[in-house]
Amino acid sequence: MTIRCWHLPWATALLLLATLHTSFAITGWEGFISWCNPYWADCISISHSGRHGLAYFVFKGGMIPAAVLLWLFWYLNTHWLTTIGQRQAGLIAIASVASLALLVYTLVLGHSGDGFRTLRRFGVVLFFGLNFVNFVLLAKALFRSHQPQLGRVLTRASAVTLGVALISLLLDALLGDAYDRLENAFEWWLSLMLTGLLVHVGQLWQHTDFRLYSRR
Repeated sequence: MTIRCWHLPWATALLLLATLHTSFAITGWEGFISWCNPYWADCISISHSGRHGLAYFVFKGGMIPAAVLLWLFWYLNTHWLTTIGQRQAGLIAIASVASLALLVYTLVLGHSGDGFRTLRRFGVVLFFGLNFVNFVLLAKALFRSHQPQLGRVLTRASAVTLGVALISLLLDALLGDAYDRLENAFEWWLSLMLTGLLVHVGQLWQHTDFRLYSRR
């Protein structure tokens, strides 16, 4: 029996997008926020969209399995690389820390206090940062393979994503408190870019016909 692996990153991307935007919609519908565009200035953070009412349960119910699927995604990437004659050390270790960070962030969401706030902050920074590092490492491995063209788009997309993250950090340093108007929008854009990278790797898996075979 064969399993077509490229469905997993697409399902993970869909779960992430659905969880974030459904939580945001429910939070607005239940009246906890004023409607706004989360991808623009002066709107709410991803954390705020999953903190109240029914959205609290929707957010946790979606993000916890998403953390597991993201770890599985990186685990399968190590197998995919072997099918094209490559290895990349560290992918699973980095993915484990990133998924654990997402789990911690999700579980403490909705609890008040400086300690929980610090855990959320570190959780989201580690989650985004380590996943983007893994995408760069994956692109590097693809360039070393006998199909280097597979890494070109991924390298550009990863570079753009890291560039946006660096711009966010730079604006935070330059603007001070004024950056608070933009910070939430950057968080939403980085989430969208992460799902885009997942979809692209899924396309690469499909292009190379990456499958798992099980014995009967």
